[in-house]
Amino acid sequence: MKDFSYITHSHPAYIETLYQGYVADPESVDPEFRKFFEGFDFAVSKVPDAVNGANGKAVDAGQLAKEFAVYNLIQAYRHKGHLIADTNPIRKRKDRGANLDLKFFGLQEADLKQSFAAGQIIGLGNATLQVIIDKLQKIYTNKVGVEYQYILKQDRLEWLQKEIETNLNQPLPIERKRRVLEKLNQGVIFEKFLHTKYIGQKRFSLEGGETTIAALDTIIDVAGGSGVKEVVIGMAHRGRLNVLANILGKTYEQIFTEFEGTAIPDQTMGSGDVKYHLGFSSEVQTVNGNTVNLKLAPNPSHLEAVDPVVLGYSRAKADVLYDSEFDAVLPILIHGDASVAGQGIVYEILQMSNLKGYYTGGTMHFVINNQIGFTTDFDDARSADYSTSVAAMVQAPVLHVNGDDPESVVRCVEIATRYRQQFNSDIFIDMVCYRRHGHNEGDDPKFTQPALYALIDKHANPRETYVQYLLQHGESDAQELAKEMEKQFWSDLQDRLDEIKQNPLPYKFQQPELWWQSLRRATANDFDASPVTAVSEEEVRRLFTGLMKSPEGFQPLRKVDKLLQDKVKLFDAEQKIDWATGELLAYASLVAEGKEVRMSGQDVKRGTFSHRHAVIRDENTNAEFNRVNQFAADGKQCFKIYNSLLSEYAVLGFEYGYAMANPNALVLWEAQFGDFANGAQIIIDQFIASAETKWQRMNGLVMLLPHGYEGQGPEHSSARLERFLQLCAENNMFVTNITTAANFFHVLRRQLALPFRKPLINFSPKAPLRLPATYSHITEFTTGGFKEVIDDAFVGNASDVSKVLFCSGKVYYDLAEKQAKEGRKDVAIIRMEQLYPLPAKQLEALYDKYSNATWFWVQEEPLNMGAASFLQMNLKNINFGIISRQPGAATATGYSKVHAQEQAEIVDTAFSI
Repeated sequence: MKDFSYITHSHPAYIETLYQGYVADPESVDPEFRKFFEGFDFAVSKVPDAVNGANGKAVDAGQLAKEFAVYNLIQAYRHKGHLIADTNPIRKRKDRGANLDLKFFGLQEADLKQSFAAGQIIGLGNATLQVIIDKLQKIYTNKVGVEYQYILKQDRLEWLQKEIETNLNQPLPIERKRRVLEKLNQGVIFEKFLHTKYIGQKRFSLEGGETTIAALDTIIDVAGGSGVKEVVIGMAHRGRLNVLANILGKTYEQIFTEFEGTAIPDQTMGSGDVKYHLGFSSEVQTVNGNTVNLKLAPNPSHLEAVDPVVLGYSRAKADVLYDSEFDAVLPILIHGDASVAGQGIVYEILQMSNLKGYYTGGTMHFVINNQIGFTTDFDDARSADYSTSVAAMVQAPVLHVNGDDPESVVRCVEIATRYRQQFNSDIFIDMVCYRRHGHNEGDDPKFTQPALYALIDKHANPRETYVQYLLQHGESDAQELAKEMEKQFWSDLQDRLDEIKQNPLPYKFQQPELWWQSLRRATANDFDASPVTAVSEEEVRRLFTGLMKSPEGFQPLRKVDKLLQDKVKLFDAEQKIDWATGELLAYASLVAEGKEVRMSGQDVKRGTFSHRHAVIRDENTNAEFNRVNQFAADGKQCFKIYNSLLSEYAVLGFEYGYAMANPNALVLWEAQFGDFANGAQIIIDQFIASAETKWQRMNGLVMLLPHGYEGQGPEHSSARLERFLQLCAENNMFVTNITTAANFFHVLRRQLALPFRKPLINFSPKAPLRLPATYSHITEFTTGGFKEVIDDAFVGNASDVSKVLFCSGKVYYDLAEKQAKEGRKDVAIIRMEQLYPLPAKQLEALYDKYSNATWFWVQEEPLNMGAASFLQMNLKNINFGIISRQPGAATATGYSKVHAQEQAEIVDTAFSI
């Protein structure tokens, strides 16, 4: 908003001059002034004998100045009315300096009875200042406060302004009131029932925020009527059971058996999780008769961690089922006020919201604003005015609404849902309510908030408040209706507990879900050897040739063109394929088979180490050419690769969600350097490593983490192999550290060839990307599959071997160089290409083969890092020593000379000990 106060307080003659300038040439004045003058002229033209310079009449400069003042007042309400809106049901709002009193606009009480043409701006025509203010307060300072004037796109701003000033305060029809009361009844009585039956059990109740149920019901109903086929919901644990029961239709019998402890969980995949973390899918009929598929994503207690997972899942559903028509899939993220303000992941997903690789057509953000986080008041939880202040960053409007006014909440979510569908953009609803109990039902909140909870104890629940509202507004049958519904619902709940009368909703599985069902869970025997993933020689040659060609008229950057020509020369001369080409061959072969490949990360199109060049550019036109998509059938874009924003946490979560939705897609995330994965540790711990155990959700996500000690300092050496290995159990994921292009090709293809899905954590090379020893002959692509262990082809007779060095990754090439240079046939070097699941049987066979030898595990990492501890704990049938760097607090030295000395010591020790 432009500050017109200097106009308001200027001499009337100055304002008259501005106006006369507008009359002479409308284009000569500021667009904001022009807009006002146009409205002014239109309004006063409707008033008999009004001044109107545009019609040749004299203009009263003083009156025009006051018109400007009223215009400024209207704009101020639009901008700052939310600061004084009656949105808090429990306590008085803080004074945030809205400055909406008349004196701030050069107006006085004597002006209240005066008529102003500026009333036209809010649809009143010529109206007294008092009438104008009354309408402004009804719109902008009643039970809803709206932040939207920072939006720069005029069509969105005008759409919202019309909705807010025209539709927001319209009364609901009687059938809608009944529906709202019904959903409030369900929400309130469900919590009351659980609180009575299961005293002391944690359930993270929705009490105080039960209007959420009416809100979600409305969102789904409106969305279903505007083209939405799928709703994907992400939320933390507070209110989750209520949402499961009264929105997704999870049967009360299912919920009650979980409380009774009589449910028999499927523990073939692990221990399961607490009831308020579990996910659920259903298919519901809305009030208006539309069928909508609902999914509540499983989540950990890490608040907001589920957000990017929901968005990635939603994107995949739109891509797979609706040809990327985002209107068909609606993500809803339900936040807590403390978490939406305090968790950086919210900022990250908002930054992703309009990016090509992560766009989902807009997210509905619904904040259950309890005004507290665990025991922390909001004054100690944020610096911003609102928990939702981050929304302004992406010009997402925010509707702050009093949770004790269900009709206002319902109107807000109606507007928000239609806004999302109209503009495919994010929007926030901040429902200010309260939390009746402590953090959980056994926690006493009065220890830290005695005054607040004294107010809450006396406060009626939202259902009781709404009944009183209906009675006061002429709905005489409301109380009787409410009592009748309560009695019936209470009886129904008891029946469902005692007699199990409720049946699950019918559900039709979608195609991706059928794909998941066609897979099976892994068994221990599945990890003894990998399946054949070879491709015919004819196909390898076809794919290689295609990858090396550019479209007619396309001129790649000279350096890139030379790289491609060098690859062709290598292939023609030696029939060898380098690392980067081996990787692209894996993607191209999958795309040619009709599979989808999606990859993202920082600079992945080129690759951090300028090796991949999956997408190349014309040096003259800057046009892009995706080298893999040419192999997709029917011109489809099956290889989707995106340079990500500078985020690990949100992007990895998004890709995990994408892979969770579609088992037939190879989904990869690459860290710029492997240690950058530290920033996404919550996703790794809570989803990637444990989701199959907790929630029975398989996932085939691939993480590529550049790793290796090359003197680049502690920040760019280690991807923290030890952390991933510590997370490994129950065959929950693959951990690999691969040394040849062909083996990398096979491990990528293995991800979709297996009859189950497991995450793959690959510790990728850096310098060895261009090391000729990593290149593979074409026959290695056309035969066999992934090799978990690679024996030493350099040594001759196994009985002559007195020492075995087994290792993984880059250090192999340092050892092999010395072995070859010194002709050491007495030392065998074995590569462990897969560290988990541990290929114990293959190693034990080699242990028998080299029975006369002493074994040593050699690693670049310090002794307290890398795979040393993991192998000591798990490799029980092999006696071995360890050669490594000394234990360290940091992963590596920052001095290149020290690094070189340490590396030489490792290699020398390995051959001399």
